[in-house]
Amino acid sequence: MRIVIAEDDALLREGLALLLRAEGLDVVATTDSPGPFLAAVGEHRPDVAIVDVRMPPTHTDEGIVAAVEARKRQPGLAVLVLSAYVEQAFATDLLSHGSARLGYMLKERVGRVDEFMAALHRVADGGTAVDPEVIGQLLARTRPDSPISRLSARERDVLALMAEGLGNSAIAERLVVTDGAVHKHIRSIFAKLGLAPDDRADRRVTAVLHYLDDQRR
Repeated sequence: MRIVIAEDDALLREGLALLLRAEGLDVVATTDSPGPFLAAVGEHRPDVAIVDVRMPPTHTDEGIVAAVEARKRQPGLAVLVLSAYVEQAFATDLLSHGSARLGYMLKERVGRVDEFMAALHRVADGGTAVDPEVIGQLLARTRPDSPISRLSARERDVLALMAEGLGNSAIAERLVVTDGAVHKHIRSIFAKLGLAPDDRADRRVTAVLHYLDDQRR
């Protein structure tokens, strides 16, 4: 796996590079701002880009903008975005351009190496990985009149784990229920959110985006 890192905090940037190299991954470039990041993506054609949300010059959304641009220039590029705290609008902006091979994680999760590496590999393999803290905060702020309010507490638990990128068996293991129970909950989630079986979009991803979109209204 070839990786480019874009992070303006030198300590975190070099720490990430050391961690990933220790795991046997190939960090082909590290950068501290959007311009050099996009140049590195063009030069090295990495499999994955790890990008900080806030970078110079304004430290607002440069990372998100650069990540979206990088995926336009290199379709199929996997991107794992790191943020110091939950910024659901930025998460929605990124995922609205297509959710395959995308991740959004809090920086504090990097220290939990197993979780961080699992998310990185999930994104590299074509999946989606959204930090559970992001999902948790969105769940807590769901409005009573939103479609999400129709879900039961257990269905919200299942949807939160779907948002992390877990498959049915992994969800069943985490919640200590059967695969059949998880399948039943997911069918109910789709029905309550009005996601028909013949929808072109990935219904699992669309269900997660309902959470994110709800927070922007």
